[in-house]
Amino acid sequence: MHDLSDINTIKSLLGRHGFTFSKSMGQNFLIDPTVCPRMAESCGIDKDSAVIEIGTGVGVLTKELSLRAAKVAGVELDTRLLPVLAETLTDCRNVEIINEDVLKTDLHKLIAEKFEGRKTYVCANLPYYITSPVIMYLLENRLPIEAITVMVQKEAADRLCAPVGSRDSGAITVAVNYYATAQRLFDVPRTAFLPSPNVDSAVLRLDLRKEPPVDVPSEEFFFKVVRAAFSMRRKTAQNGLSNGLSVSKQTAAQALEAAGLSPTVRAESLTLEELAELARQLHNIIGG
Repeated sequence: MHDLSDINTIKSLLGRHGFTFSKSMGQNFLIDPTVCPRMAESCGIDKDSAVIEIGTGVGVLTKELSLRAAKVAGVELDTRLLPVLAETLTDCRNVEIINEDVLKTDLHKLIAEKFEGRKTYVCANLPYYITSPVIMYLLENRLPIEAITVMVQKEAADRLCAPVGSRDSGAITVAVNYYATAQRLFDVPRTAFLPSPNVDSAVLRLDLRKEPPVDVPSEEFFFKVVRAAFSMRRKTAQNGLSNGLSVSKQTAAQALEAAGLSPTVRAESLTLEELAELARQLHNIIGG
């Protein structure tokens, strides 16, 4: 048995396998013994469910998930970690490590082939540099998953969990609220990692909605409008829409007025319902 919360044990383990941390992969491994059990307990799994872990590290969270779920699929990009995981997870018979880039993995196929119709969850300590791409990949692909529990940079958690229409909201806040309900679970200090990053983290859970909370002309067009509106944060939504959609400021102003909004409104102050109405008006004026 390995005590994977002990720095010396981890350093010895990694040293035996000639492993060095990769800055380009954003590798910071959890060593706080309280965090991974808490994440595993919070993510919603039980003995009849399955879970996808993204980025296994040395297997600290993987072990905790294996104790609580029927099946764990760990998607790990770094081939150098495979012999490490073979050692640390030797007793975890319900774990399968998949050496792939999650953003290039057919997760629909993985779930269908590996999980035998079980309720499926995602739980991960995400590298900071791929937080938004991974979350959007999971949400946009309409995967048959119940919830996504992830550890992210604290600043990213602020944005992901912010109410739409608040100062901290952005395009990804809108997307998260469209596809899921977000809940911030707990904060994690930088000292919980090896090596220690320069920022603190937070764990959040996204429970997937069965249906979107607003009607939109098309999801593709709606998110095109959202990205445009937020593209110039220090300027008005009118400027962002004009620039991002390649329409005149007069057209953007016309859509805002038709949606009952001020031409000087900023995107971060708009609610999900107001953004949906704005997308409908723009769709009527300029088409998809």
